[in-house]
Amino acid sequence: MNFSDKAVITGVGETLYTRGGSNKSSVHLMLEAIRNAAADAGLRPSELDGIIPPSGIFSEELAANLGIADMRYSVTILTGGASAVTGLQDAATAVANGLANHVCVVGGWKGYSALRPKPGPKRKPQSEPGAVPKALAKTAMTLSIRDFYSPYGVTLPVQLYGWLATRHRQLYGTQPEDTGAIAIAARKHAQLNDKALMKGQELTMEQYLNARWISEPFRLYDCCLETDGACAIIVSNPERAKDLAKKPIYIAGAAEGHPYPADDIAARPDPFQIGLSFAAQKAFDMAGVKVHDMDFMQIYDCFTYVVMLQMEAMGLFERGGITDYVKDGAIELGGVCPINTHGGLLSEAHVAGANHIVEATRQLRGECGERQVKNAKLGLVTGWGDLGDGSIAVLHN
Repeated sequence: MNFSDKAVITGVGETLYTRGGSNKSSVHLMLEAIRNAAADAGLRPSELDGIIPPSGIFSEELAANLGIADMRYSVTILTGGASAVTGLQDAATAVANGLANHVCVVGGWKGYSALRPKPGPKRKPQSEPGAVPKALAKTAMTLSIRDFYSPYGVTLPVQLYGWLATRHRQLYGTQPEDTGAIAIAARKHAQLNDKALMKGQELTMEQYLNARWISEPFRLYDCCLETDGACAIIVSNPERAKDLAKKPIYIAGAAEGHPYPADDIAARPDPFQIGLSFAAQKAFDMAGVKVHDMDFMQIYDCFTYVVMLQMEAMGLFERGGITDYVKDGAIELGGVCPINTHGGLLSEAHVAGANHIVEATRQLRGECGERQVKNAKLGLVTGWGDLGDGSIAVLHN
């Protein structure tokens, strides 16, 4: 279905981004973000009639706490960090077809205080030999990791994506300075964002190159932050949006995609054909635009190399062509097309990409102060999840 311009973003909200120190549960954080988004839109939380929550959260629990008596639409998307942007696609489809009037896409977690390993005695082994950790659902991906990756010591995203980064470097000669430009751009932008965890901590190329290894070829500043927090985005029918508080931001096009096979990097004929390789052109065609038309891009940045792979998949440059693309500050504010103007997952916070949508919306409203992209009219946001699932949305004011 072509839902171009048949759905609009009417409200965005978030919590503070922290690294521990809060007694709030993940659900509490999400409720706070939803209430903030509703207030931003000029809606009562009870007026929402659709919720798209992250994996592991029940929309019914959120609805009950928000006073939503008639929840007309709910779906859970299981694509990890691609879920929030995929949620825009689902929300747009729902409101364009009259299934709901105001659908809230919410993302959040306690990615620092709940997921970070704690000091102290090791946990007892699970009773089932080779069991998937309780925090992970049994999916094709987690079972592949359990059966084929873990025996060789590969269990974490930094290790899994390290394969892609290493192979790309071998084939195309990618240099550390190329991905360093991505990390430095994010950190520069964070200095203009009071909500960014890395505000006040500048980053130079020398610091980037001399940082300790996490899992080669990833250095410390190639890796995203661990964060507690939540974000919410309200997608509405354009007719219902006319009387709301903020200028609506139109969803011009959106799509999702999945690599083949989605559950195993090593088995892929082409490891660099990712979900966005399939999704990007579909979204551009729906929106009637080209990738080089963008005024800014908010690109999912769990790792700097993941940003580069998505840039290639969108057709910004040929494989291995990043050096020329990022030189001379082209991806920084004031450059040809700035990326991750809030600091991204690398320097603002890791809220599974939902904060990228919040930033894109505020850029198109002209609300970003010192980091505002001049005359921003058209932008995109991407998501990356699991072993390369991808999503993209093209937005305009």
